[in-house]
Amino acid sequence: MDFSSKLLENAVNEVSRLPGIGKRTALRLVLHLLKQPAENTGYLAEALQQLRNEVKKCKKCHNISDTEICYICSNPNRNPELVCVVEDIRDVMAIESTAQFRGLYHVLGGKISPIEGVGPQDLEIESLVQKVKSGEVKELIFALSSTMEGDTTNFYIYKQIEEYNIITSTIARGISVGDELEYADEVTLGRSILNRIPFEQSLKS
Repeated sequence: MDFSSKLLENAVNEVSRLPGIGKRTALRLVLHLLKQPAENTGYLAEALQQLRNEVKKCKKCHNISDTEICYICSNPNRNPELVCVVEDIRDVMAIESTAQFRGLYHVLGGKISPIEGVGPQDLEIESLVQKVKSGEVKELIFALSSTMEGDTTNFYIYKQIEEYNIITSTIARGISVGDELEYADEVTLGRSILNRIPFEQSLKS
């Protein structure tokens, strides 16, 4: 792709680094920004800079937050004894959109994947085990995607907490095997949360 401007080329190259954005799409986005009033681009740049500099991770659940404790963990109407284990913020958003879950979350920050060099020590697993040990959690819902990596992560956590008196369940397989939660429709995902099954039962299927 030939560029008449080095500045344009640099901008396209940076935008194309984003997931799912190729060079042609990046070019369309950059040209769109050039057509907008200068202050609009400034607002975008300021929002991204502020996000990068000021965003936090909740000290309790590790979700992305504006404050030390996120609005979900600080909500007195949520059930702190029921914790849903998810991969990242996209899964929290997907489940929250169903309005069917009133517990709290624990965001792992990924899944165990030896191929990608991601081990248990790279995820927020130890803090989850500590929650269970403390007795503050009565039920864990495993809501990772039904992939080999998701199932491996579920099983690893299950073995870490197996000795404690806690209920473990997994979302019902209304979600197809191999699907990511963020792409599931709200009705299916909501039913999967409500109709969750004991984790031990999922091991036999």
